[in-house]
Amino acid sequence: MSRWEPNARERLERAALALFAEHGYDATTVAEIADRAGLTKSTFFRHYADKREVLFGGQDMLVELFTQAIRSASPSATTAGCLAAALESVAVAFTPERHDVAEQRRVVIAANPELRERELLKRARLSSAMADALRARGTDETTARLAAEIGVLAFGTAYARWAASGNRQPFTEIADAVLRDLQARATALGAS
Repeated sequence: MSRWEPNARERLERAALALFAEHGYDATTVAEIADRAGLTKSTFFRHYADKREVLFGGQDMLVELFTQAIRSASPSATTAGCLAAALESVAVAFTPERHDVAEQRRVVIAANPELRERELLKRARLSSAMADALRARGTDETTARLAAEIGVLAFGTAYARWAASGNRQPFTEIADAVLRDLQARATALGAS
């Protein structure tokens, strides 16, 4: 194996997802992932703390993008405007080149209870960070928590639609439509 090759992180991710699909998450080892990618175990550990992080490694970036967008929104931005800005900010992670990886990731997580639990914990962390950012803008506690939960629901729904097989619509368009739909549904709750 060569000492350095370009795109090691991406190669490891693609190798891991292929192996998870072929053998299952639990039956796949880090050594197998590294071998499939044509890299060493030490290279794997330079990029990921463990094999779960292949699936969840981008979480810190998403939290930072969401919270930075909320923090830097115009002082006159509404809470809904802050959520829209946050959803738009994460679109950089959801490019057409990442589409096939997203679907593979979804399938692997859906097949493993431990990974589904981890996904829920990551979403709770995202909600908490968004609520903190909204409170820092002066939003009251209850509104901040509700808005953050709506933001996470909008993100999760938009991500699932974007990652769906056959979808070619950009993430920003999907996220905007989902957020507007959720806002309309929330408003309609009062009329029910």
